[in-house]
Amino acid sequence: METKIKPQNKTSIKEIEQAFKTLKENQLEVGNTTYIERKAKLNLLHKAVLKYRNEIKDAMYKDYRKHPSEVDLTEVYPVVSEIKHAKKRLRNWIGNHSISTPFALLGSSSYIKYEPKGVVLIISPWNFPFNLTLGPLVGAIAAGNCVMVKPSEHTPHSSELIKKIISEVFSTSEVSVIEGGIEESQAILEQPFNHIFFTGAPSVGKIVMSAAAKNLTSVTLELGGKSPTIIDETANIEAAARRVAWGKFLNNGQVCIAPDYVLVHANKKDEFLNTVKKYIKKFYSENAEQETSYSRIVNKKHFTRVKEYIEDAVEKGSQIDIGGELNSNQNYISPTVICNVPEDSKLMNNEIFGPVMPVFTFNNLDEVIHKINNREKPLALYIFSKSSKNVKKILNNTRAGGGCINHSAVHFFNNNLPFGGSNNSGIGKAHGFEGFKSFSNPRGILKQHIPNALELLFPPYNNFKQQIIDILVKYL
Repeated sequence: METKIKPQNKTSIKEIEQAFKTLKENQLEVGNTTYIERKAKLNLLHKAVLKYRNEIKDAMYKDYRKHPSEVDLTEVYPVVSEIKHAKKRLRNWIGNHSISTPFALLGSSSYIKYEPKGVVLIISPWNFPFNLTLGPLVGAIAAGNCVMVKPSEHTPHSSELIKKIISEVFSTSEVSVIEGGIEESQAILEQPFNHIFFTGAPSVGKIVMSAAAKNLTSVTLELGGKSPTIIDETANIEAAARRVAWGKFLNNGQVCIAPDYVLVHANKKDEFLNTVKKYIKKFYSENAEQETSYSRIVNKKHFTRVKEYIEDAVEKGSQIDIGGELNSNQNYISPTVICNVPEDSKLMNNEIFGPVMPVFTFNNLDEVIHKINNREKPLALYIFSKSSKNVKKILNNTRAGGGCINHSAVHFFNNNLPFGGSNNSGIGKAHGFEGFKSFSNPRGILKQHIPNALELLFPPYNNFKQQIIDILVKYL
């Protein structure tokens, strides 16, 4: 059965401009809300997510046949976890953060006040529409902002429900949801926001950043790239294969932190491939096309893109070791593992964002480090090893946004960890306090209590004052 495509809901440019104007007029009132008021809003959002939990599952199934349990795990849980984390710590986040004051400024005290940036924009992707829309929204609301939300047009059922949930919790003078496609996105990006939080591809991230630059708008860009997985000769192959298979084929591989390609020690290649094959069957049965736990590529465009990646690799001599079955009527691509992939292939020059896993072998870690460092910094890097020496060498000699040791993708679920990329894989961080800070301006305040010794050094200058200045420079 082919997934039914829901028509996009459109928004006029005039409506977008009016929505922004309303948010801007209300920003100071919202920004001055108390801890109690903001916590109450997060409570309402929490209740709404749970209230619409079944509708969220239904929308995700309609958009690309995502299993209800996977929706709970990857869409609902991360949002409610983010809300709980924020509510528990919000009083401290909003309060003044005292910091030390140097001796030269004796008689004063200093603190940081996290004030809202004002009117912010959240542009969310289609692969985890609820998670990656409502998650950042938690940080924006906790920080006291007015928010415009632009969900993806590629998951119209989810986007429509996102608007319904947000409209039930917030007035349009505080949070406004704009549906539509490229035309609407372009009109939105012309507005002078105080901050933009974008999740998506690096190519689109450059467009967002360019638009933001026109208004000197700060940005958080959650992008992607080719996240490598390293499996050395000391690794527990059983655990590595199970966790990599889960991380790679979750959500049909449409995960920005999915293991994009695997580098396994030559002595462990056969064992790894055999074990991955075992877990693919265990997770998704002998025929993943009939297994309800296995979702689909989001639309025909992305199905064709991934299909062409596979065809290009095979034409250039690659070998499909596992999977490779396709059904264009369902946008179905089976869990696929492919070896001998040339570096000039489309698979290795694009983020795959689909259920295809290239596997390479290596004999020493220097090969691995060189291969990774020859590419843009990845959003995540995964290491499977029992050797602390090898782990340390990899971490010290590579750069990545984040990652795991002996697991895949689960660092995303820890709200105490900053989540985000570096350069091509992203700018800025999200989750927990880092998400709150992304939507806040850390306003540095110094308060003078008694006369400051520095005032003795005001003009006019003389030799005595210069001697005091010399002491300050040398010792303080």
